[in-house]
Amino acid sequence: MSTSRPDFAPTALKDVKVAVITAQWNAKITHELEKGAVNRLSECGVTADNMLMVEVPGAVELTYAASRIITSRPDIEAVIVFGAVVRGDTPHFDYVCQSVTQGVTALNAQGSTPVIFGVLTVNSEQQALDRVGGPAGHKGIEAADTALAMISLKRSF
Repeated sequence: MSTSRPDFAPTALKDVKVAVITAQWNAKITHELEKGAVNRLSECGVTADNMLMVEVPGAVELTYAASRIITSRPDIEAVIVFGAVVRGDTPHFDYVCQSVTQGVTALNAQGSTPVIFGVLTVNSEQQALDRVGGPAGHKGIEAADTALAMISLKRSF
């Protein structure tokens, strides 16, 4: 899977403001996702002053933080949420995954601000590590690229 940066028109990137919300649960993984996204956004011309960085305890809390940002910060053009949910021995994995997926989907259906789903839902920590710069690419970089693409789309309407 390629992690090369898509081409974006410079005018489409002018004064872009993005929120990055990172769950602290499984921080070893989520911080790598965040780091990849921040690096990519910077490469694409998004300044540190135009990135709102927020931390929440876990994946379920991502939806709340995204919702609050969308309603209180109309200048934010996209929100990226990062979490890592690793399957365990109980059905908790299913409930967390369902909650965050439905929450992000509901926010996107509102149509005001795109929310990019950067939540890894994996069977093992190794699968997560493979997705933060390993053989499965870097999902943080991909989330940043998706946010920029969605901002370009939003601005085109």
